[in-house]
Amino acid sequence: MNTFDKGIEKVEVALKWDPSPTGTPDHDLDIIAATYTADAPHGDPAYLVHFDSRSPDGTINLNRDSRTGQGFGYDEIMILELNRLAETYARVVVGVAIQQVAGRTVFGDIANAAVRIREGYAELAQHDFAAVAGSTAATVAEFARNEAGKWQFRADVRGFSTDPSTFARSMGR
Repeated sequence: MNTFDKGIEKVEVALKWDPSPTGTPDHDLDIIAATYTADAPHGDPAYLVHFDSRSPDGTINLNRDSRTGQGFGYDEIMILELNRLAETYARVVVGVAIQQVAGRTVFGDIANAAVRIREGYAELAQHDFAAVAGSTAATVAEFARNEAGKWQFRADVRGFSTDPSTFARSMGR
């Protein structure tokens, strides 16, 4: 009996990390969401949401953006209101990229980096990036519509060794 399955509706993706040691450049990690249309679910993203942006319809927003990791707990938070996303969109991939400010920085260089994905109070996933420690970016989640049009979640931790712009264009392939 599937009629009671509402699917995933509203999700919070939260990112945390410790500040860089004194005297070293700040570590700046960014959450990126890429949306894909039903007719090209693995092609180029229809649009991206990252720092200083939001989705055209307001359904995906980066509520807090940290450039240093300073603060208590999760410093950067993105809200995805999948239940409000137009039916044109069939897939959303969420990733984390490290800004490459001073030389190549990988997840293994950043203390206590972690991402948490939850719907309401239910935790869907939590990752500490240990599996992708040598990467400069990683996908962390995929949301896709099922046959009934309901959003489903799949943890998708894949590492990339590229700059943030190239990662954003290729994270959903």
